[in-house]
Amino acid sequence: MSHPPRKIIHVDCDCFYAAVEVRDDRSLRGRPVAVGGDPHRRGVIATCNYPARQFGVHSAMASSQALRLCPDLVIVPPNFDKYRKVSAQIHDIFRRYTSLIEPLSLDEAYLDVSASEQYDNSATRIADAIRHEVRQEIGITVSAGVAPNKFLAKIASDWRKPDGLFVITPDDIDAFVQQLPVKKIHGVGPRTAEKLAELGIQTGADLRARPLTELVERFGRFGHRLHELSHGRDERPVKTHRERKSISTEQTYSQDLPTLEACRRQLPELIGDLERRYARLDPAPAVRGVMVKVKFNDFTQTTVEHADPAPNLEQFETLLNVGWARGERPVRLLGVGYRLAEATAAQQLSLF
Repeated sequence: MSHPPRKIIHVDCDCFYAAVEVRDDRSLRGRPVAVGGDPHRRGVIATCNYPARQFGVHSAMASSQALRLCPDLVIVPPNFDKYRKVSAQIHDIFRRYTSLIEPLSLDEAYLDVSASEQYDNSATRIADAIRHEVRQEIGITVSAGVAPNKFLAKIASDWRKPDGLFVITPDDIDAFVQQLPVKKIHGVGPRTAEKLAELGIQTGADLRARPLTELVERFGRFGHRLHELSHGRDERPVKTHRERKSISTEQTYSQDLPTLEACRRQLPELIGDLERRYARLDPAPAVRGVMVKVKFNDFTQTTVEHADPAPNLEQFETLLNVGWARGERPVRLLGVGYRLAEATAAQQLSLF
């Protein structure tokens, strides 16, 4: 016996950090605004509003580059305590309609309203009500996507940004997915999109035309996921509790690290900060692997990982060697992290 389709809403705040800052400072209204680090101290843009985006400014861009593109850009330092409070207020609104809420970050979440009695169980009307209440009570805008599963709801929320609502009904799925550009599929980054394009795969219809065996052969487990998504299928439930899969720390340096040895000298401090962050987890899951991230001075970056339940300094150094060899140029940012085991993993392993 088949179950009725789920009713999933994906809510995504529009330029969240920047929107909160503009809300709280009337002098910023109508101006290009970004939230990020000091351009004179190798700062990076966390997010920016739409007037700034018209100049080509975007998240993860160096603040100094953003100012070159948009000399009138106002860069506001982040205030995460304030953003967390605003996020909590938005979640209070969500809870008026459902208890099945899966936060993805401070500014976006999935809601399962399949069993909601509000608005005669119309997910579209619920999503519109949430957007209205956030605008009236919080003073910022959100975009929402409504669909029978998480994959489509997330795509739909981006379809009419900013301050938009887009609905994909069960009857719409087949036609919508067939014309969907594959680069819109979550997990398809620039490299995967390039590989797909080399195979002549540009849309969901192109993807669907390829045998499952070929996709798995070329893309491994992700090939099976691509096959499922090309048919609009996604059975993942909305999870009210998301387990942490990793923990990490990183540092952008005011002066580039010119050599591999200079990078190595930074590892003990980074690892010390990582250990302190890990110690604050309660309960602390077991470590199942380590990773090192290297961002070079041309903004290319690479991440190297290795599975090991008992990491030590030597392993981080080995991964750094591999990462450095992929660029062999000055480094602006280093990061280290742990991959964490699931909560069912029995014991917490000691470190160092």
